[in-house]
Amino acid sequence: MSSDGERFAALRDAVQAWVSQDPDEVTRADLVGMLEQAVIGDADAVEELRDRFHTRLEFGTAGLRGRQAGGPNRMNRVVVAQTAEGLARFLTDSSPSPSIVIGYDARHNSAQYAQDTAEIMAGHGIETLLLPRPLPTPVLAFAVRSIDRSAGVMVTASHNPPQDNGYKVYLGGANLGAQIVSPQDALIAARIDEAASESIVTYARSEEYSVGGDELVQRYIVRATETHTTDDASLRYVYTAMHGVGWETARAVFTRAGFSEPIGVAAQNDPDPDFPTVAFPNPEEPGALDLAIRTAADSGADLIIANDPDADRLAVAAPFRDGWRRLTGNEIGALLGWRAAVKHTTTRGRPAPPAVLATSLVSSPALEAVARTFGLGYVETLTGFKWISRVPDLLFGFEEALGFLVDPVGVRDKDGITAAREFLALATELKAGGVSIEESLDRFASLFGGHASEQVSARVENISLIAALTASLRQDPPTQIGDLAVTGIRDYRDGIDQFPASDILRYDLERGGRVIVRPSGTEPKLKAYIDARSDVGRGDRRRAAAAETARYLADAVTVMLSERA
Repeated sequence: MSSDGERFAALRDAVQAWVSQDPDEVTRADLVGMLEQAVIGDADAVEELRDRFHTRLEFGTAGLRGRQAGGPNRMNRVVVAQTAEGLARFLTDSSPSPSIVIGYDARHNSAQYAQDTAEIMAGHGIETLLLPRPLPTPVLAFAVRSIDRSAGVMVTASHNPPQDNGYKVYLGGANLGAQIVSPQDALIAARIDEAASESIVTYARSEEYSVGGDELVQRYIVRATETHTTDDASLRYVYTAMHGVGWETARAVFTRAGFSEPIGVAAQNDPDPDFPTVAFPNPEEPGALDLAIRTAADSGADLIIANDPDADRLAVAAPFRDGWRRLTGNEIGALLGWRAAVKHTTTRGRPAPPAVLATSLVSSPALEAVARTFGLGYVETLTGFKWISRVPDLLFGFEEALGFLVDPVGVRDKDGITAAREFLALATELKAGGVSIEESLDRFASLFGGHASEQVSARVENISLIAALTASLRQDPPTQIGDLAVTGIRDYRDGIDQFPASDILRYDLERGGRVIVRPSGTEPKLKAYIDARSDVGRGDRRRAAAAETARYLADAVTVMLSERA
């Protein structure tokens, strides 16, 4: 085994080699300064350098995402160039005439990463189009399909903290413009590793790429309003872009569809990569909608619509009996799925073309009840729209983390802008009929059962302990959770039906309850998704009873996981 001195010498050499090829003076200076501190014995600097250089930021089906700083285990220009080079080699392997469209949001360095990618793609002779300015992720996803590109890249970290950035990859053709899945991720990752083993100065670059005008954005706006327009502009609604890139495009879609001008949250309309008014730029987070709620109360609005910073997710808040409340992703998905089913059967009649409603496995089973009632197909997938978007005959899909796909023809990914347009249409029709959002949820429960969901997380100090926790659940499976008997167990470890092998356990409970346990993909914790159902009484009572059971199960699951941790 090498000595500590030899290990540090190897780390020093790796840092110096990286610095020699880093074109970013900020990350380069940071690494040089940190190495100087490490040389004089600063233990924190040594530990930080080891963390940055002990491995590479992993490329997978979600692309890349991580904190921006120097080193192979962070997001930076070197890592992006290596990734772009590897992707370019994959594309030229796959097609004699590959093409790509590249988009980016307004985060720190997004425009630079996009330009680096465009230059490297063009250096390989790949037909390359760079979108003209920071734009929503759905515009990029739309462009891959609309102009029939072999691939698309979106530089974004979605709703991650300000210091993060990311790199999402889409494939066209037979992949329908969806995000990559296995084995494509592994094939691309292998080419990236190959590129990373070489010197960055050997990567061919060219400025022979095109920068798009506004025509693709306008085409997206037209597509986003083709399936619904209204002459009822009575709904007053607040919109927040959460300091992201949604305001300009969303506003154009909403007004072209016939809705009134959105009431903007002034402090959050314009892109700001530091997200100064929110602790975390995710509309699911507590407090994230506080400014929007204040704006809605001051303006007498009927509804709040929020997108996350890259506008691929949708959050909604509405006045309930006890004040303004944010709807859960499952509640929005239930209402939009119900609406999609009604529109499909009303406009097409029966017999109708095959149509499928789809959710991720951990989302509410409420959509299955809708599909069953309307005679539609229903599919559960693994988490992520890379799976939902590939479901054949898809009519509507969602996952509980505020992702909704309402137009599979236009965009094969979650789209917070077209989903917002659809929810505005729903809210407008409800208002015209004198029905509130809360009353609509009660009606849903009357027709399809009361559904409620909760989540529980068991955090551990070391991610390796997650395997021990799931092993315990497999070796000694629970026979009941709380006082509800376990009526069935499904273990996805070896794959079930259309699901590939996954570390997921599902427990079906009496009275329609369900608990799904899986490791977090990004943090050292085990996550439990809890669903409860009630069919007793009126809709409001069904919802209340399901919510009470879900809370009870959440407490029981917390105890169960803590006892095994």
